[in-house]
Amino acid sequence: MTASGITGLPADKVHVEILPAGGGFGLRGEPDPVIDAVLLSKDLNRPVKVVYTREDDFSNDYFRPANQSRITAGLDSSGRITAWSHKVAAQSIMMRIMPQHVQNGIDPDAVSGTVDMPYDIPSHDVTYAMVDLPIQVGWWRSVGYSINAFIVESFMDELANAAGKDPLQFRLDHMEKGSRAYNILSMAADKGGWDSPVPEGRARGIAVTACFESFAAHMAEVSVDKKGRIKVHKMVCAIDCGTAVFPDAVRAQAEAGVVMGLSVAFHEKVSFADGGVKTSNYSDYRVLTMSEVPEIAVHIVRNNLKAGGIGEPVFPSVAPAVANAVFRATGVRLRELPFQTGLLAK
Repeated sequence: MTASGITGLPADKVHVEILPAGGGFGLRGEPDPVIDAVLLSKDLNRPVKVVYTREDDFSNDYFRPANQSRITAGLDSSGRITAWSHKVAAQSIMMRIMPQHVQNGIDPDAVSGTVDMPYDIPSHDVTYAMVDLPIQVGWWRSVGYSINAFIVESFMDELANAAGKDPLQFRLDHMEKGSRAYNILSMAADKGGWDSPVPEGRARGIAVTACFESFAAHMAEVSVDKKGRIKVHKMVCAIDCGTAVFPDAVRAQAEAGVVMGLSVAFHEKVSFADGGVKTSNYSDYRVLTMSEVPEIAVHIVRNNLKAGGIGEPVFPSVAPAVANAVFRATGVRLRELPFQTGLLAK
């Protein structure tokens, strides 16, 4: 569509070669390389090859939307949630890419994971405030779920603590027993030994996600030293993606989801200054190193249900599982991504 629009050629006269490449995580949906290549080729009247420098890529990228949430909830005398009011302020991807999908001022991506939580709550209200910032935003792995699952699952832990309940049981008590979300959360806890003694100096946290027609849960086992440094020792991932056509690929996606989820939780952040992007290369954009990768155990549900997504669902509940484990270890709640670990220094 982009090349056709620039050249004036009918769509059937435009052929796009799809080349094998690694993870795009939403960036392949952006037309910028096509625009540059076609404009240059048209002007020079010959084939061209466009390759961005890393600095150009960082400074002209499409970023994960900024998001801030405020949740108010009520508990009854038995510790059950009676009401949940969630206000989301975030940038809109859809307004730029597919404005026709923004109805009544609501971007469905921005509220993903808030309106369709895997919990049964009698009174559940979500409001959305679209924030307009001079920073272009685009799709990212698991889109709105990547942000909102962290928010929802962290707050579920706060409510469990306020109710004096076990975080796992508190979640299960607010799910339909025997549902796929209930079963996958139970599986992660069982395979991770949630009820077994925790090694000295460590704590466990858990989180669950339902998205892209699949269900995933993570259990993290962490320790925090006296300087506030967090070490993730083990991550357990349980995934129900319906029919697992190629289990080895499912396992690979789940393992990579843990690595990327931890990288985002601990390091990945873009800075802005002087009217532009300050971050220019990986020298000032840290990613997870091999020495930080914990033991990862993946458990796949085997069934004959409709095949759901796998690349997206194995990612959102990683960060909240770690944050919830840190809270159990220290009593400090991490409410920002990437984590502000300076709060943990004792």
